[in-house]
Parts: sequence; structure tokens; C-alpha cells
Amino acid sequence: MTDNIGPVDASVNPRYAGIATFARLPRIEDVSRADIAVVGIPFDSGVSYRPGARFGPSHVRESSRLLRPYNPAQDVSPFAEAQVVDAGDIPVNPFDIAEAVGEIERASTDLGERVDRIVTIGGDHTIALPLLRSAAKKHGPVAVLHFDAHLDTWDTYFGAPVTHGTPFRRASEEGLIDLTASCHVGTRGPLYSKQDLDDDERLGFSIVSSVDVEEQGVATAIERMLRRLGDRPVYVSIDIDVLDPAHAPGTGTPEAGGLTSREVLRMLRALRGSRIVGADVVEVSPAYDHAQVTGIAASHVLYELVTLMAAQIAADRSA
Repeated sequence: MTDNIGPVDASVNPRYAGIATFARLPRIEDVSRADIAVVGIPFDSGVSYRPGARFGPSHVRESSRLLRPYNPAQDVSPFAEAQVVDAGDIPVNPFDIAEAVGEIERASTDLGERVDRIVTIGGDHTIALPLLRSAAKKHGPVAVLHFDAHLDTWDTYFGAPVTHGTPFRRASEEGLIDLTASCHVGTRGPLYSKQDLDDDERLGFSIVSSVDVEEQGVATAIERMLRRLGDRPVYVSIDIDVLDPAHAPGTGTPEAGGLTSREVLRMLRALRGSRIVGADVVEVSPAYDHAQVTGIAASHVLYELVTLMAAQIAADRSA
């Protein structure tokens, strides 16, 4: 498609000037149609440790100013292949998790009727539950590819069933995910007990841990990941703490021994050809970031996800 409206031209308008939409893309109000929407959800009332991810969407947008229209690693110009827009933020109640979850589900469902695919900037990982509810309405149970230091399949915190540590247990219980095709990548660190792993397997996940990536290599990790996903519709959920704190210090629950940004980007690029129906990047907490290290990593992760979706849309149109 050649009639798409792309980012602001950095040779005419300096990158540091103007409104910080994601990758300096047009707002959804400024186009007549859209294929892919990047939307923020500034919500962090479900966190169990450091707060601040409510400021993640604006921080990641600000950190995305240096992104460019051509992705050489994938040989795709995503903003030429699809009309990508910034849909702004979904405002939600910060004092009532249940109400916020309902608001997110309704807003993402409505947005999903206007665009083909949504990429969400969090916010904490609580938002994955309503986003999966919305995705399942459209696509049925999806294979969840979950990049994270943590399992996020715990039951409750302080008796609360919906927090940033529980979204995938609730999603499994609600039948939102494909129990034969979902996968964690990059998990590591201490658990409450071995029962956590037993519960996780029962809930439908396999694991490619950070240690697996270190010991077996990225190529083997990619092979295991792709074999698990198969040809199912895939929802990609990325907690930025999958990266080692050296690569992403600005997050709420950091764990040592994580993946590098280069490893995560390589694994995402290997999804070329997979049917990605939605994605989120969550848990960027700017108060703990410095020099936009975490924000830049998150913006590049989002860029790869958008590129994958744009390439898929272009392939579908030419088929």
C-alpha cells in the first residue's frame, strides 16, 4: 500500500519536536482507516512491588522517537505495508481493578472492530487478562507466547484474584488460551515452591527458561518456541522484565540473569509467518529507568511486533 500515512519526516521536523506519538506515527483521528493501532493503557494498580508502570505508555512513546520507517532485520517497511496509527490511551479507573479490567476489555473490543490488530503499551501485566478476553472473542482460544521473568500463573495476592501475577491463570481457567500451544520464554529466579511449576504445566504452558537459552542457545530456544506454537493464532505478551536488569532496569519486579535485548529481538523476528493476532509490552516503570534504557528496549520490541503484523497483513492482501 502506497497511500499510507507514515511517521513525521525527521529530515524536515526534528525528532525531538512535536507530539510524541509512537514512532511519530499519525494519530488514529488523523487517518480515514487503520490496519494496526498502538494503544496505551496507563494502569498499574495490580502491581505487587514497585509501582510506576502507569507512566509506561508516555515513556515508551518518548523513547520511540528514533525509530525509522525501514526495518532491515526483517526487510520490511512496516508503515508502508500497513496503515499504523497511535490510538492514544485507554483511560481506566486506578482505584478499582475489577472496573478497570472491564473498561479495558470493552475499549479494546471496540478498537478491534476498527482495526485489524492492536499492539498495547502497558501498564502492568494485569491488562493482559482483559486483552485476552477481547482477543478470544474475535479469534477463539489463542496460543499465548509470554516473554517474562515470571510465570504470572499464581492464584491470588492478598486474596485478590486479578493482579499482575495472575493474568494467565485466570485466562487459562476462562478458556481464553490454547492449552496445547502456549509458552513462557525467559522465566527465571526463585519461586514460592515447586508446586508453582506443576500448576503452570496444568494451566497449559511449556517453558523455555532463561537458563535454557543460555545452555542450549537461541536457535534451539526458537525451535522449541515455534514447535510449541504451531499454526495457531498467537497472542504475544512481553513483560519487559524478561530482559536482564542491565538491559531494562526500569521495571517493577527485576530479576537477575535475564535475556539480552538482542536475544529477545532475534526471537521475535523468528515469528515471521506466525499468525500474530495481538500483542502487548508491559511493566515499563520510568521512575526506575535512566537514559531511556528500558524505554528504548521496549520501543524496539514494539517496532518488531508491528513489523511482523504489517508483513502478515501485506502477505494476506497479496494471497
